[in-house]
Amino acid sequence: MNQDPAETRDTAAAPLAETESPSPVSPELPPRPAPGGQDIDAATAALTVDEDDEARLPEIEDDSAEVADGTLAVGRDAIEQAVRLAPTSPGVYRMLNAAHDVLYVGKAKNVKKRLASYARPTGHVMRIARMIAATVTVEIISTATETEALLLEANLIKQLRPRFNVLLRDDKSFPYILITGDHWAPQILKHRGAQSRPGRYFGPFASVGAVNRTITALQRAFLVRSCTDSFFESRTRPCLLYQIRRCSGPCTGEVDFPGYTELVREAKDFLSGRSRAVKQELAVEMEKASNELEFETAALYRDRLAALSAIQSQQGINPRTVEEADVFAIYQEGGYSCVEVFFFRTGQNWGNRAYFPRAEKSFTPEEVLASFLAQFYDDKPPPKLILLSHDIEESELLANALCIKAGHKVEVSTPKRGEKKELVAHALTNAREALGRKLADTATQTRLLQGLATTLGLAKPPQRIEVYDNSHIQGTNAVGAMIVAGPDGFIKNQYRKFNIRSEGLTPGDDYAMMREVLERRFKRLAAAKAEGDAAKPKDDEAPQWPDLVIIDGGRGQLNAARGVLAGLGLGAEVTLLGVAKGPDRDAGRETLFMPEREAIKLEPRDPVLYFIQRLRDEAHRFVIGSHRKLRKKDIREAGLQEIPGIGPSRKRALLHHFGTLKEIERASLGDLGKVPGISAESARRIFDFFHPGPG
Repeated sequence: MNQDPAETRDTAAAPLAETESPSPVSPELPPRPAPGGQDIDAATAALTVDEDDEARLPEIEDDSAEVADGTLAVGRDAIEQAVRLAPTSPGVYRMLNAAHDVLYVGKAKNVKKRLASYARPTGHVMRIARMIAATVTVEIISTATETEALLLEANLIKQLRPRFNVLLRDDKSFPYILITGDHWAPQILKHRGAQSRPGRYFGPFASVGAVNRTITALQRAFLVRSCTDSFFESRTRPCLLYQIRRCSGPCTGEVDFPGYTELVREAKDFLSGRSRAVKQELAVEMEKASNELEFETAALYRDRLAALSAIQSQQGINPRTVEEADVFAIYQEGGYSCVEVFFFRTGQNWGNRAYFPRAEKSFTPEEVLASFLAQFYDDKPPPKLILLSHDIEESELLANALCIKAGHKVEVSTPKRGEKKELVAHALTNAREALGRKLADTATQTRLLQGLATTLGLAKPPQRIEVYDNSHIQGTNAVGAMIVAGPDGFIKNQYRKFNIRSEGLTPGDDYAMMREVLERRFKRLAAAKAEGDAAKPKDDEAPQWPDLVIIDGGRGQLNAARGVLAGLGLGAEVTLLGVAKGPDRDAGRETLFMPEREAIKLEPRDPVLYFIQRLRDEAHRFVIGSHRKLRKKDIREAGLQEIPGIGPSRKRALLHHFGTLKEIERASLGDLGKVPGISAESARRIFDFFHPGPG
């Protein structure tokens, strides 16, 4: 198992953990904002699902299945009964099956007329015929306007996920860049969620990666701090970011208040679209410093200009005439749909993202795009302009609905010429390429799963693989993790972490940790099986019952897992595989273990072995990230900020006097009282915090 994951990998990407004791020797890298709440830290970013693509393609149902006349007649009768009571006003209707599952959610300007169209005996495409045949009940909600019906329909589709609707499957909120407004020295950071903290928000960006790259370049260009307020307040000397010229050092007065305020203004101007003016200002200052023979200052301005140019080069295409717009392009192939979205704000390209909505083959690109847009903006602020690759039937209705949501005019159009047409064409090219890559990845994954089944002697390729790993440092902050993979790659919304709870656990007992994780996971599955449900998935979800369970470890770990499953009565129903690391932990020399079989050794270049390594490494990455978050939280919560009445100034005085949090903990009551600014009462409070009395 992973006894010491602390700094063995990803050290270049992750900042040092925040501590309460500044090192007296080397400068520190300030921490990112803490996880939780709205702000995003680097550890969270490491665990974030790749937002440029969804993990897997949706399943496509066969829409050519025949429908029995008798069944179709029953469905029509149910709809005809609803027609008799339906209003002639706008509204939303829901079709339900015998199990009371919602099959379809639709809207109409005249609900009675729309439902009557379903009740006619002929003329339906096969998808509609199958939906009618499965319908036993129709529920209706009246609305005041057709616009309200559109908004309600989108909300219900996202909430209920009906089988016969187009579904936006991956719908995470987008990250923003925030320059805070609640501190005299504003901080720049990533932000996701409700925009409740004072400051200026810039976005949305397509992914956390796009935000990371932009913030890094902005730090080089404008030297705005990224550290948390608590870290800022505790500084007595500049941190590492100041040394590498990614911060101006306002915490220790390396830059005065007017100078830092000017840097923040320039950063806001750049993000607001006034990049040309900012670059001209820096160029003038660089020339002035050079003429005055202040070459170090001129070099600093040169580096800042280079950082701004790097941002714009990373953005690729930047429109000349479009200030604010979202561009949507849809491409269909092989029964699948890909919608590519580009975000343009303040005349800059803030990234793009591919979506693969679930839709049956019979849906046209226009139908998929129309339903996608309504769901996409259900919980997101729309821009002033939305550009589409295809004309949709209800573009005017959608524009009116988005105007109501946004509080400003929203234009929805399909451009025919000029730069806007070029932007749409560029998005369409990306949609076609993204779908091609996804289809190719899916084909490769299918071959690997078939090879895995052959190697392990499985009856068929596994549809759901679960991989388990755990992580700790000498038993502290122990956490287990499960990652999931299937025919279309990693299914990241199925990942789970398990905080180890057993109180009597021997520190470092990896077997006991694995037993606890597996017991908690498979108890639920066994209970579902006993109730006859067997964790049946929804139409667009992965199966819940694993075909293969991979344990990171050798024969001992495998036997521990066998014991857990046998105790739950599942020993014969779950295929187990243990993956032991090779000598010196070398990749490519792993040994595979299965119950009651000889050990399996594969050639180092075998694609199946590489596939297993990739699964194990993904589990390792995920569990390390989970462990780091727990460890960081412990460090953050166990410090001086937990003591009532000890604010930043006293905290700074204590750290300056004693050097480390450990020395403060060891200090006597008298030593604490000698610290400048610490009264006798405060000293007693600090001492009692670290040395609580009995009871």
